[in-house]
Order: sequence, then structure tokens, then C-alpha cells
Amino acid sequence: MSLIQSPFDTHLLRVFCTLLTERSVSRTAIKLNKSQPAISVALKHLRDLFNDPLLVRDKGGMVPTERALELLDAARGALGEIDRMFVVPEVFDAATTRRTFSIGSPDYLVVSFLTGVVEAFRRAAPSAHLVLGALGPDFNYERALAEGELDIVIGNWPEPPEQLHLSALLEDRIVCVMGRDNPLAKRPLTVQQYLQAPHVVPLPYSPSRRGVVDTHLASLRVTRNTRVVVPFFTMAPHLLPGTDLIFTTTRHFAEHYAQVLPLAIVDSPIEFPPVRFYQLWHERTHHSDGHRWLRGLLTAAGERLWQRPGPARLRKGIPSPMTRG
Repeated sequence: MSLIQSPFDTHLLRVFCTLLTERSVSRTAIKLNKSQPAISVALKHLRDLFNDPLLVRDKGGMVPTERALELLDAARGALGEIDRMFVVPEVFDAATTRRTFSIGSPDYLVVSFLTGVVEAFRRAAPSAHLVLGALGPDFNYERALAEGELDIVIGNWPEPPEQLHLSALLEDRIVCVMGRDNPLAKRPLTVQQYLQAPHVVPLPYSPSRRGVVDTHLASLRVTRNTRVVVPFFTMAPHLLPGTDLIFTTTRHFAEHYAQVLPLAIVDSPIEFPPVRFYQLWHERTHHSDGHRWLRGLLTAAGERLWQRPGPARLRKGIPSPMTRG
């Protein structure tokens, strides 16, 4: 099959469809608000492009050729698609939308934060769908954002990808958590005790990016004594009661599990930088009204959590430099 190499614009496509519907040059000119000579010129151009007369004279007027009839459905379909491209999109309305939004989140994100997100989502968009996906070391979240598999990724990597948009959600600090019967839970930890004690460490969520803890320890040129490695953060707290293991994590994560497991939370003897949780999104959704609404919903959930009273109140993330909107 050979392709027509001559240029074919939407005007010719519209003339073609109207000519075959009206079967008259004069009626086509009136319908398209063009002069009859202009339509005649367009018809000649169409005949040259398709190497076919397209319309021929008959006793009752003009009739389409077999080739013209073969082309008509495809031409109408193409013209319809082109017209839809230029239709002004409907204004996004959360109350009526049936869209599906997808968020990728690590399993160490505070449960109360996601609870607040889901509550607000259901109130504002009762007909919409929300998919929360787990991130893992083999999951390429940058590709997922670029290809539309995910709308937003929540993370806390020290160096998020420069090509993605970013805004801060929360800020928390690093603590040590261990079983209540661990001898190290009875007194403040020293740096030496911390480094020598056996640690349970989750796999990183990105093979190319270390987490806050390992990045900071590497900058100090020290290493912790990793004895147990788990695939998920949520698995680590369950391994602490009855063992001598230490788990280094955020305070909000530790406090959540300390409510349901016999755990002790101890201040870290090493001053780690704050852990900043932020949302990442791709340029393809940056100007979408629906995605702007979703990003605002996540930001508001973070602010509500920050304002919640209590000893473990999270602080709002610092807007700069952790914001790339």
C-alpha cells in the first residue's frame, strides 16, 4: 500500500465530506460559506490527490464513485476526531467526576495521613475512584508517572528527580524503635551502642537512591550493624518484640505501631536531618484541573495532620527548596 504524499488539510476533508453528502458544488459552497469557484478548485485538488473523479455527472445530478464511497466513512471518522480535538474541555467538577486517580505511596507513610486523604476524597468526589499503589525497589515510578500509570507519587528521598514537579506535604524526625524488653530501651542510647546494636533494615524503594538514614550515615562515614533485611517497612515493627533489634524510622510511623505492639521509642543518638514527605508529579498533568484538585487535597490533608494536637504532632514541610511547582 502506498501513501499519498501530497498535503491534505482539514478544509479539504470537510469539503470532501460535504460534497458527498450534498452531491452538488453549489450547495456545498452555500453550506460551507465559500464561493462556488473555491469549492470547484477544492474538488479538482481532491481528484488529483486520490487519482479518482470522486463525483461524476448523472441524469439526476452528481453521484459518488465507488472509490469516494469507500473513503467516506474514514473521512467522516477522521473529521470527527479532529473536531473533538478542538472542543473546549469540560470544567473539572469533583462532585460529579467519575475519573480514576492513582497515587503511589511507600508503606511507611503515616496511616492517619492516608486516612485523611481517603476521607476528604470520598466527601468531595463520591463518584470518583482512588487507587493507592505500593512502591517497591523494582517499580519504576518515574516511568509510571510519565506514562499515566500513576498520577502522583509520595516519597521522601533526599534527592528527588529534578525533572518532576514537587511540593512538600509533611516533615518528621528520625527516632529509634525497639521492643520494650530490649535492654537499650531503659536508658538513652549512645552513638556507639546505636552503631553496634543489630538493626532491622527495609529494602530501599529505589535502587538508585538511598533513604535518609543510610544517606546521612554515609555522609558521616559510619555504618550500622544490619542483621535483618525485610521487603516492607510495615514488617519491621513486628520483628522487634522479644529480640535485640533496633529499627530506625520516623516518629509518626513508630508511634502508630507503639499503640498496637509492645514497643519503646527512643531518641536517636545521631542527629538525622528531618524527613520531608512530598508529592511528585509529571509535566503531562501539571496543568490539568483534575490533578490540581488532587494535589490540593493531599496538601490539605498534610496541613490538617500538622495542626493536630499531641506530642507527636508533625511539622509542615518547608516549602523551599522542596517545592518545584
